Amino acid sequence: MLMSERLKNKVGLITGAAQGLGKEMAKAMIAQGAKIIITDINEDVLKETSEELSCKYLMLDVTKESDWKDVIGKINEDEASLNILVNNAGIGGGGDVENTELESWHQVHSVNLDSVFLGCKYAIPLMRDSGNGSIINISSMSGIVASHNMSAYNSSKAAVRHLSKSVALHCAKSTNLVRCNSIHPVFTRTAMVQTMIDSAPERNIEEKLVKQIPLRKLAEPIDIANAAVFLASDESSFITGTELVIDGGLSAT
Repeated sequence: MLMSERLKNKVGLITGAAQGLGKEMAKAMIAQGAKIIITDINEDVLKETSEELSCKYLMLDVTKESDWKDVIGKINEDEASLNILVNNAGIGGGGDVENTELESWHQVHSVNLDSVFLGCKYAIPLMRDSGNGSIINISSMSGIVASHNMSAYNSSKAAVRHLSKSVALHCAKSTNLVRCNSIHPVFTRTAMVQTMIDSAPERNIEEKLVKQIPLRKLAEPIDIANAAVFLASDESSFITGTELVIDGGLSAT
């Protein structure tokens, strides 16, 4: 198989793909031969990205069950198959446990966790009927290594890790055609992170982040995209129920 055909004939859905990691994963998977449908709630940016990558797009609020039903139904109608699901959409949430409002707690979990549940729930039947499938849930190093001031985010991403294992075991029991794994990136140089770094140069934010990483640099979006391509491909056909940690050695310290 040519290296540009690792995902040939596979149909994929990526959430939160208008920009950032989602866009980078879509670009990498398309380059490997996949037919990718990107989704987001930001229609203007989503449309621009779809034109740039020459791929289809669908609007999707990942917190709404009705949207998930509509999107999976549309993919079934148009493509009659789904082999890759990347649950990437997510938001941050600052605040320690005493200073996090319940409304904020619910919002972070709704976007970061409930969306993964809904995506898996409604995609699995079509993926099973498609003959093979790989679910890739984007968690975070924050789901493994906690911090004192991100209680909601830590909780939601840790839950994604364990939910992924439950989904993997369910799929293995009900069909051995669908796999499920989670990816746990460290601080990554997305546009959002770069904006945060640039907004307060006097705080030396990048330097403080890099100091925590043994490889002494931030991850690049392509580092996470390459991992997603591997998990989406048949090269990882015996890998399910595990987490792929991309942290430059942080969790080894």
